[in-house]
Amino acid sequence: MTKITQNEIIDFIEPNIQQFHARKLESLLALQLNTILARKNPYLFKARNQNTAHDLVKTILDAYLSSQEEGIFGRFLEELAIFICGKTYSGKKSSAEGMDLEFQRDGIAYLVSIKSGPNWGNSRQIARMKDDFKKARKILGTNTSGVKVVAVNGCCYGKDDNPDKGDYLKLCGQRFWEFISGNENCYTDIIEPLGYRAKEKNESFMIEYDKAINKFTLEFAREYCASDGAILWTKLVQFNSGKKS
Repeated sequence: MTKITQNEIIDFIEPNIQQFHARKLESLLALQLNTILARKNPYLFKARNQNTAHDLVKTILDAYLSSQEEGIFGRFLEELAIFICGKTYSGKKSSAEGMDLEFQRDGIAYLVSIKSGPNWGNSRQIARMKDDFKKARKILGTNTSGVKVVAVNGCCYGKDDNPDKGDYLKLCGQRFWEFISGNENCYTDIIEPLGYRAKEKNESFMIEYDKAINKFTLEFAREYCASDGAILWTKLVQFNSGKKS
């Protein structure tokens, strides 16, 4: 094991967190109104009695961007985890299907599927992960004869105080970061560098966000509002859910 320094963590995070902000902004700038209208539930918004174009557009856009942001940031955290494990245990990006990281420690080969948080999937998705574990464990076991292979579901945040799931270990939050770094404080060591230039980047993002709200509200009003301003819910539902002619 080689200890990773705080400066090494900072040197990785600061340039790469800029990529997170850049990808988030690129996603917003490339967005079209019909893209978000097609992916959100119009029945829910009618049930909420959201009857102004601005409020409806803002709610839909916020929900879409939140989902996009979580995905982009999840990939960043995965890259950070692989980097840290690479420094400490010579971990590397796994080539096995469904796996993100593999490394050896204390004579044990670990296969890791990295998720953002503990509540990441339904029963079918968990079953798929377990199946991926079985396949990857078999392949790795063949390539590393005599070495015990352990499957791990690593979650970047959250808690699970019962990590032994039988077929695999589920390590969340502090347990996960300590597992890949050998440092029980790693999970707190990474938090401050994540804020590097965050205020500046978020201010730039909000300028474009406000423009998007205004632009999409105008587009929505032209396409899905009557001359008296009422939302044309039937037309909206037809766009979102109607059959193609």
